[in-house]
Amino acid sequence: MADETKRLRMASGTPVDDDQNTLTAGPRGPALMQDVHLMEKLAHFNRERIPERVVHAKGAGAYGVFECTTDMSKFTRARFLSQAGKKTEVFVRFSTVGGEKGSADAARDPRGFAVKFYTEEGNYDMTGNNTPVFFIRDPLKFPDFIHTQKRDPATNAPNPDMFWDFLSLTPESIHQVTVLFSDRGTPRSYRHMNGYSSHTFKWYNVKGEVYWVQYHFKTLQGVQNLTRQEATRLAGEDPDHATKDLFNAIAKGEFPSWRVCVQIMPAKDAKTYRWNPFDITKVWPHKDYPLVEIGTMTLNRNPANYFADVEQSAFSPGNFVPGIGASPDKMLQARIVSYHDAHLYRLGPNYQLLPVNAPKACKAANYQRDGYMRLDDNGRGGPNYWPNSMGGPAPDASVAEPPIDLEGQAARHPQVLTDDDFFQAGELYRRVMTDTDRDHLVGNIVAHLGNAQKRIQLRQTALFFKADPDYGRRVAKGLGLDVKQVERLASMSQEERGKATSS
Repeated sequence: MADETKRLRMASGTPVDDDQNTLTAGPRGPALMQDVHLMEKLAHFNRERIPERVVHAKGAGAYGVFECTTDMSKFTRARFLSQAGKKTEVFVRFSTVGGEKGSADAARDPRGFAVKFYTEEGNYDMTGNNTPVFFIRDPLKFPDFIHTQKRDPATNAPNPDMFWDFLSLTPESIHQVTVLFSDRGTPRSYRHMNGYSSHTFKWYNVKGEVYWVQYHFKTLQGVQNLTRQEATRLAGEDPDHATKDLFNAIAKGEFPSWRVCVQIMPAKDAKTYRWNPFDITKVWPHKDYPLVEIGTMTLNRNPANYFADVEQSAFSPGNFVPGIGASPDKMLQARIVSYHDAHLYRLGPNYQLLPVNAPKACKAANYQRDGYMRLDDNGRGGPNYWPNSMGGPAPDASVAEPPIDLEGQAARHPQVLTDDDFFQAGELYRRVMTDTDRDHLVGNIVAHLGNAQKRIQLRQTALFFKADPDYGRRVAKGLGLDVKQVERLASMSQEERGKATSS
């Protein structure tokens, strides 16, 4: 063979003489263990699948660029936001949340919206969803919540009783449930949906002044959703429709774009604001904190290989750059630990050396060495400890975050349930939704909740009633429930309601 680049070789570089016929003792076998090419090929095949993500298992992704349109240095020292016109490469992964890797793109489910900014100061990850709120606000509930969205441990099939039993016993979920069972729960494609940080983050400037912010990615393609009937049809006819839509649009040069905005709250406002600004089940009304545009994001390049870039991509809300930090949000605090731990399990201790995860505009410099799949020169002969006098990289105190005041007793503080858990869901139903939106919402809920036990239907419908009486009555009628009974349950405390509807 004249062209050496076309020669088939083993992982060791050894040329392969035959890739169709196993080395055997005679034409009828048996196979010989000395066929190292066969052994290598089968061993690699057995290990081709890394563990799938427990959540966000199925996804699609693309590379692109973020362009800063407003100098935000008044609020943050993050360099990629310091100058209008400055461009930063990004990688974005969209996903369904609860389903497995083979689930349908049209499933009723939140959509993950994760953005990796390859900034000159290191990678900054924004790990959000297509909804501005979430189901729970305490991370101790998260594994239990996800279990209810997965498969029944006895039948290995989705169980509406599990799904609604947990939600009906968790009133803080009502806001997200209302969003999820509107048509926003079934986006037409990844290009036609917004993205939100959901969490509040800390911004700080060179003076050490602190601001709380939430991110909004507004699709420039326009928000488009599927009806329940359209989503059901697509799930059967084209379960990968959104994955293909994103790839094909970029391949055709129809690059999807988003207008990137933030809401900015001065740090002093947090103590007196009506809602806890670190409660992920709540939004900040735009009349209180209007959207401020910071840039645009455009996706313009498909991955050359899905596994290398999309499946191996690893986002962590703990990947910050100077000028951006965490808030006291308990859910965010837990995710900072949990995401990194999940990546260590799935991809190994050197997952951030993979090209899709590695910094691009700067180079990592630390004293971590060795471990599975070390892909670089492993620090060569340099020191693997600090402090050292060998010229190794040193900490830089100038990038330290400004301090914030924390107070209170270390304890497991019980959540205080108030009408605030229902007010914003009610406002969404009353003021934001159209008549058509409300019709679809009620129809979607009735179609799904109708598969659960009656006692669970009653308990959940009482929560809808507490958000808005019309909301609760319409769901009750759709399910054939006694409206008066639902009203009585709505007037009870959570504990009383639980006892009244226990099995």
